[in-house]
Amino acid sequence: MSRRKTPTIVAALATVAVTICALLLGLSPAHAHGVAMVPGSRTYLCYQDGLTGNGALTPTNPACKAAVAQGGTTPLYNWFAVLDSNAGGRGQGYVPDGTLCSAGNKSPYDFSAYNAARDDWPRTHLTSGSAIEVDYSNWAAHPGEFRIYLTRQGWSPTTPLAWADLSLLTTVANPAQVGSPGADGGHYYWNLTLPSGRSGNALMFIQWVRSDSQENFFSCSDVVFDGGKGEVTGIHLPTSSSSPSPSPSPSPSPSASVSASPSPSPSPSASASTSPSPSPSSSGTTMPGSGCMATYSVVGSWGGGFQASVEVMNHNATPVNSWTLSWRTGTGTTITNLWSGVLTTSGSDVTVKNAAYNGTIGANSSTTFGFLANSTGNNFPTGSISCTAA
Repeated sequence: MSRRKTPTIVAALATVAVTICALLLGLSPAHAHGVAMVPGSRTYLCYQDGLTGNGALTPTNPACKAAVAQGGTTPLYNWFAVLDSNAGGRGQGYVPDGTLCSAGNKSPYDFSAYNAARDDWPRTHLTSGSAIEVDYSNWAAHPGEFRIYLTRQGWSPTTPLAWADLSLLTTVANPAQVGSPGADGGHYYWNLTLPSGRSGNALMFIQWVRSDSQENFFSCSDVVFDGGKGEVTGIHLPTSSSSPSPSPSPSPSPSASVSASPSPSPSPSASASTSPSPSPSSSGTTMPGSGCMATYSVVGSWGGGFQASVEVMNHNATPVNSWTLSWRTGTGTTITNLWSGVLTTSGSDVTVKNAAYNGTIGANSSTTFGFLANSTGNNFPTGSISCTAA
């Protein structure tokens, strides 16, 4: 597989954030740590979801928000510190069921909230039987081995994770590294062939066993086998950084006109001074169906409104001829103008069907539509986006 550099700005922000937070809290900055970056672990993706322009961490994902409400933001400033200093390679029988994602609650920081059994954590979309590159932070590099587990077919994310749910896929000793540890976004990387015949939700659990210390690191990454190519949903990202696994480029917009208005200049009617300013580009949580998947992004916002773009992807091996998305808007949000699709609303419930020209999406291809909306600040769907195709 081709090498891909993890954005250095994320690691740079992490360095500043961790140092500042440690100073404010009177703690010594953490040193020897790491978790999965691709597929992203719960702490890593919740950290990215929470990034803001002022240094605060304010996640939008419901599971991440609940974790912060329970344990504060300190675990996210230390997203790479899910560790047990005395694990010594012990796993089953030592780390209790239901606490695998928090290193058995042995970390210097309280990661217990990240054990929550719920189905709305940020997730990575994968294809059964395909090969992926696993990237694992080397915030501090150490020799040792990585034990990679995957939950068994039929596992439900709404049940606490137990060792009996896991099957060992492989063990990787001392994999290659790229970049420098810590501030330069360095990470280990290796290729992993995913098991065939998988579908639905799963969790990838990785235990990093140091060979020069008793210290071990633990990582939980939520994934779904739906024909995806590494898309990450359920988080938003600042415009200055990139998703750890970007979505495919959208198909060019056709030149033909449609019944819905073409993509307008996103200026609200109030006054020129309220023209949109850049805002976080956000991937909304999605619910794939029949190889259909959608990602929701806010591309601009202003006082009282925003502009969004939605990419509809077909992960089937054959074309689809029509598609329908549905979601529920946030309180106070009303779509005022939508292009490249047919809009129906009922209160906060939104349904968008394809326009006449973009119903057909080729195999492993995509199309986009966009809209303007009035808003009181709730710019994202309140839950999953349902995507169906025929």
